[in-house]
Amino acid sequence: MDNKTNTAVVNAKSVPISTKMSVEICSAVKGKNLVQARRILHDVLNMKRALPIKRFNADLGHKPGMASGRYPINASKAFLNLLDSVEANAQNKGLNVNDLIIVHAKADKGEARWHFGRKGRAKMKNTHVSLIVEEKKSQSQGVKK
Repeated sequence: MDNKTNTAVVNAKSVPISTKMSVEICSAVKGKNLVQARRILHDVLNMKRALPIKRFNADLGHKPGMASGRYPINASKAFLNLLDSVEANAQNKGLNVNDLIIVHAKADKGEARWHFGRKGRAKMKNTHVSLIVEEKKSQSQGVKK
């Protein structure tokens, strides 16, 4: 994407979180403003609201108020850090933090490094995450009375 003046970007490489849960978090926060996205992730961290799992839901139990869901704690913590980072990037660019909306959220598989231990070796989970926020003017500001 081109670097617009009303957008801020954060790209995280090789974050040690599950790619499947990252994809589901991306679909949950896309199109929301930063306050709504943080509220969703804090509710998942406190196990008040489950994250709806739409794509990777084979043999997954139902949660109250939805079909299949989970509580991805580690991925939620990582995404809260990324939201803080993209907010700081936007503030550094001179954007109004209250009008930021997540327009692009993407999670890809990262490199699979080997983790050696007592039981031989295992592949570590790594994910590349990209978040783009855009400053949208609220509708109340555009209307003049």
